[in-house]
Amino acid sequence: MRILIVEDEAMVARRLERQVREIERDAEIDLAASLGAARERLQRPVDLLFLDLNLGGRDGFELLEEAAASRFQTVIVSAHHDQALRAFEYGVTDFLAKPWSEERLRLALERVLGRETSARGRTRTLVVRRGRELQSVPVEQIVFIRGADDYSEIHLADGTTHLHEKTLLALEALLPASFARVHRSYIANLEHTRTLRTAPGGRVELPFGNETVVPVGRIYRDTVRERLGLPVGGLGGSRNPQVQSQ
Repeated sequence: MRILIVEDEAMVARRLERQVREIERDAEIDLAASLGAARERLQRPVDLLFLDLNLGGRDGFELLEEAAASRFQTVIVSAHHDQALRAFEYGVTDFLAKPWSEERLRLALERVLGRETSARGRTRTLVVRRGRELQSVPVEQIVFIRGADDYSEIHLADGTTHLHEKTLLALEALLPASFARVHRSYIANLEHTRTLRTAPGGRVELPFGNETVVPVGRIYRDTVRERLGLPVGGLGGSRNPQVQSQ
């Protein structure tokens, strides 16, 4: 794992580096003490960013907005507890409050690796790149997300599509509980549909507006049925009479 620690207090940065190495022994760790140094380092591949929100008087949120649109995950490290909610709205993976314990740091790394998901549900927007501009997309406007190699295609209710640099797995860990993995290549916002339907060949689909459908993988079907209030193991008996067969 390639890790960048952005922290202007050298003792804090070294302590964090030492503890991360004790937990993730194969990690490649770099340090940056300013926003300028961080931006320069981020020109090279990074998997995880540890970011302080106060860097020599500069606001770390300047970098956080750019980080939110990038492939890597971000953990905020800050003594400003009141900024946690705002940070989660940018789609960070975790907020590590100073002073932290090694156990709490270990939990943050577990969340980054997708092994622990209790931080899920606080992201309210996803930041995407549109050319050289950054644009915030409210998550309630997202209908579904499709994995596209190392990227993700975000499909909105108005029919527009955005490409996000984070993988489907990384986004899944950030999105609210209304989103569910329905296929190995799809995450769907179940607030935008209340039905399942069968297609030719016995395939199962989630129908959305304007004739859009998303496939439901076999191993996800029972979970999706339960989330929609349908009997597990069948399509009948929905709370919504629009369960369909085709």
